[in-house]
Amino acid sequence: MSVQRVGVVVHGGRPGAVAAADVVRRWCERQEVGCVAIDVWGEGEQRRDAGEEVDAAGRPDLIVTLGGDGTFLRGARLAAQNDALVLGVDLGTLGFLTEVPADDVECALDTIHRGQVDVETRLMLTMRASCPLELPEGMEMLLRYGRGPALPPPPVRPECAVARDWGVALNVTALNDIVLEKLARDRQVALGVYLAGRLLASYSADAVLVATPTGSTAYSFAAGGPVISPRADAIIFTPVAPHMTFNRSVIAAPDEAVALRVLRHSGRAAVSVDGQLRGVLDPGDWIGVYAAPQRLRVVRLGPTDFYGRLRERMRLTDAPAAVDADVTPMWPHTTPAPDDLAHLRLPPLPADVD
Repeated sequence: MSVQRVGVVVHGGRPGAVAAADVVRRWCERQEVGCVAIDVWGEGEQRRDAGEEVDAAGRPDLIVTLGGDGTFLRGARLAAQNDALVLGVDLGTLGFLTEVPADDVECALDTIHRGQVDVETRLMLTMRASCPLELPEGMEMLLRYGRGPALPPPPVRPECAVARDWGVALNVTALNDIVLEKLARDRQVALGVYLAGRLLASYSADAVLVATPTGSTAYSFAAGGPVISPRADAIIFTPVAPHMTFNRSVIAAPDEAVALRVLRHSGRAAVSVDGQLRGVLDPGDWIGVYAAPQRLRVVRLGPTDFYGRLRERMRLTDAPAAVDADVTPMWPHTTPAPDDLAHLRLPPLPADVD
């Protein structure tokens, strides 16, 4: 592809990210490509909805994020709005989402501009709700303590039908997860959880979350959920500290919605999207979470070693009883796969094998 306009999302608290952003801007000048900082706010300013952001930025066709996974998530919500490609430049510590180290950003941009990249698509989530989401008065000041301003509540999508049974469609996407959690420390949230239209169970818990395969290594993992390949199509439901015997995750198909209803005797519940609080529900309110019609398009410069990264980032160690000098980092194959395995995604052969 030939890049026409680049949007740059920077973690301003990392000097390395700021320096890498300068490299991106200089590259754009040399290539006569438009370049604009996006999702930037100052003291006393309100962050904008994704649609407003990309419109103000001239609808870039490539979003470059410079930071860790949190910065990548900022870029992902913008790229999803405009169906733009997103390139994650790694300046974090425990990331699964970013693609290239900061020293390689110029080379990566050259490769993208020549069209010599793979595009990996990722499942995202969106939702409907019984009513538009709102934040209680005064909560904005609490959210800004020690961090930047919060995102506004997601707007309603005017092109989608509104019906009493189906609620209103919200213009929001999540790459990692959508979470419903308690507001008060001393009171759990009580929720009825429906999968594919049928009641699974009523939970009293600190939170329940609905995650994508990409988000399986984030909050869901911390809550005891499974690790799922980001290439998979699935929706993960995970309860957080439930007061019941059944505390397991449930893996749903991508065409099965997960509905969460705040029960009448519950306290209020906060709705978070990719770690950002976007609204509060009262008892009787509900949200329905389902796969978004669009997918995130992520730039890949080479084969993705998700499981190698999992081993490295989670610092997995081998059982002492299983230590064996013959165990190799890669499956020891040196010849092409036979015909019955040709359809599988396998590691590349050693360079000296034809």
